[in-house]
Amino acid sequence: MRISTKGRLAVIAMVDIALHRWAGPVSLAVLNQRQRISVSYLEQMFSALRRHGLVASTRGPGGGYSLGREASAITVADILFAVEGPPTERRPSAKDLQDAQRCSTPELWASFNLKMVEFLDAVHLQKLVDQQIARGVQPQSEVQRRALPVSATVKPSRPNAPNSVFELATFGAAR
Repeated sequence: MRISTKGRLAVIAMVDIALHRWAGPVSLAVLNQRQRISVSYLEQMFSALRRHGLVASTRGPGGGYSLGREASAITVADILFAVEGPPTERRPSAKDLQDAQRCSTPELWASFNLKMVEFLDAVHLQKLVDQQIARGVQPQSEVQRRALPVSATVKPSRPNAPNSVFELATFGAAR
């Protein structure tokens, strides 16, 4: 089994979502800020994760991604298989079979791949979240709101000017 950068980043993103799951759906922009993973790369990964039921998407303002199942029901192997596909076994080629003098150890590598898959299938997302909390990472308990642009307060050009037709009549008489 081969673990690519895409698989590693998918595990990191899933740990982030699981860690902050009580704050509501996590947008890809927020994930981008926290984990420094490009949004386009996250879109590719989360498309595959959503197809496999590992995450659920929420549209609209305040939307984003949340876990599709409990963190204790998702394994690292599930995440890796979702973004990378199942491990492929290499079959010996005709050249390999012809080269009988060459030392070949396909059983060793098949056994190694099997043990690796068994190990990754035994590591649950909740365990990784618990390790992060033990290291001091603080999960958010409230939904992180996007900062709204601060608009300057517009002061009227004439502070003593009337603001309605009715005040206009009394304004002229008062002067």
